[in-house]
Amino acid sequence: MTNDEIFIKNNILQCEFSKYLLEHPDVGDQIPFNAQVVLLPQDDPELCKKNIEIAKAQRETGQAVVYVYIDKLAPQMSRIVNPQIKIEAA
Repeated sequence: MTNDEIFIKNNILQCEFSKYLLEHPDVGDQIPFNAQVVLLPQDDPELCKKNIEIAKAQRETGQAVVYVYIDKLAPQMSRIVNPQIKIEAA
């Protein structure tokens, strides 16, 4: 896996986790201030392993680490709400 692939996959995970936290603020409340958050996608063992390696290398002394185990990402769905379709006869 290239560094670009790691970056892209983690960027997607990070965006999705941020959305999750907005919808579930109680989860965000559990994360200590200045903690290192490590996203571990269980359906991508290679990325999971890389993220653990990166986290170990970047962790600050005394910093709490929060491991977020993610089963998988759901398929991306449309954000359109209640579309109204009108068909005009030919």
